[in-house]
Amino acid sequence: MIIAVDGPTASGKGTLARKLAAHYGLPYLDTGLLYRAVGRQVFLDGGDPEDGGDALAATAFPDSLLGDPHLRTEETGGFASRVSVHPSVRKALYERQRKFAEQPGGAVLDGRDIGTVIAPDADVKLFVTASVEARAERRWKEMRENGLEVSLGDIADDIRQRDERDANRKDAPLRVAEGASVIDTTAMTREQALAAAIEAVEAARRA
Repeated sequence: MIIAVDGPTASGKGTLARKLAAHYGLPYLDTGLLYRAVGRQVFLDGGDPEDGGDALAATAFPDSLLGDPHLRTEETGGFASRVSVHPSVRKALYERQRKFAEQPGGAVLDGRDIGTVIAPDADVKLFVTASVEARAERRWKEMRENGLEVSLGDIADDIRQRDERDANRKDAPLRVAEGASVIDTTAMTREQALAAAIEAVEAARRA
């Protein structure tokens, strides 16, 4: 069973995808981490994330980079959003994601184009979203818990900019995949969101 989980940044899709993978005993891939690694590698190379050549060269990042704690920072998230607009980068990472999705028994993948591009044939497609305000507050609390002092307003502005880039890029824009179940987590607890996701998965399996 392939479960595709898409949605904008800080919507809670990663947490949901991990919990679904644990619930159903499936391997899990955070595809956004691949783009964060490319963004981080561009930074380490002293390159420009807006430059297609620099971004493509960074797709050759070493696997060890996936364990770099800097990948989870807001700065790297911004780099990831900027390198992801390049078709050459998306093409370079496509095969790696597709191979993971097609492994025997299935998998859970989360990102922004899983149900539309990477695994349009997924057995289950979910689109997880939430208001900008809710997403900004979640990210703000998470960063404060990690000892980082950031402005809630700055985080909200950054999320809006990422949403704009992701929704309007030419290649694989963020959108709800055909047949996907939309889960709005704005007013949900994590437990409620997981229950809604499991219900959506079971409904898709029965269909």
